[in-house]
Amino acid sequence: MLSSEKMARINELAKKAKAEGLSLVEQAEQKDLRAEYLERFRGGMRNHIEGMKVVDQEGNDVTPDKLKDIQKEKGIHDR
Repeated sequence: MLSSEKMARINELAKKAKAEGLSLVEQAEQKDLRAEYLERFRGGMRNHIEGMKVVDQEGNDVTPDKLKDIQKEKGIHDR
């Protein structure tokens, strides 16, 4: 996740954009901060999903094969 300072800056730029608009420098900064935020968010989500194990009501592992292959490559769940 981004630092609290960067998150505060993202919010500050968003508020300023709505209220009075941003300069070209601020627009570039906002774009870069948003890109970094999305990259980290997607990475965290990817790690979360790749670590999942899907089990049906009877307790059988029904994790999709594609996910099992990724987990095997990364050594997750001893697959």
